[in-house]
Amino acid sequence: MNVKDTARRQYLRLVDNAAKQLRSLRMPANGWLVTVRKALGMSGAEVAARMGVSRNAIYQAERNERDQAITIAQMEKVAAAMGCRFVYAVVPEKSLEDVIRAQAFKKAEARIRRVSAHMSLEQQSLTKAQTDERIAMLAQELVRDMPPDFWEVK
Repeated sequence: MNVKDTARRQYLRLVDNAAKQLRSLRMPANGWLVTVRKALGMSGAEVAARMGVSRNAIYQAERNERDQAITIAQMEKVAAAMGCRFVYAVVPEKSLEDVIRAQAFKKAEARIRRVSAHMSLEQQSLTKAQTDERIAMLAQELVRDMPPDFWEVK
């Protein structure tokens, strides 16, 4: 295993571990800013005073969060004013290995079906079992080697 593969495996573990911890986490209906502020028993005016902004700026930030129009910097500032830390994450729906295997299978299936169509024209078509076996073998190879065009959509 080379350095690139080792680094990729470390990234996979890091993301998959974070995903396990956060997979069930969902944004509250009112957004995190409102939910945390109310849990702390703080008013918008109190958060605004801590930030040195107007109360309307806080309510606008809360509205922007609900509308998915808030910036990361805004989230960090409001969170800090409430004594919190803003955490940003991209969490895959399933393990990254599963995402990679699914892509490899998709690419392998497309390649094998294309070749199979040409072979069929020459009366050399494969059985379904042979086709499935070749797809599985190619998918394993693609996962192992991950060619430069691995993520290209064709």
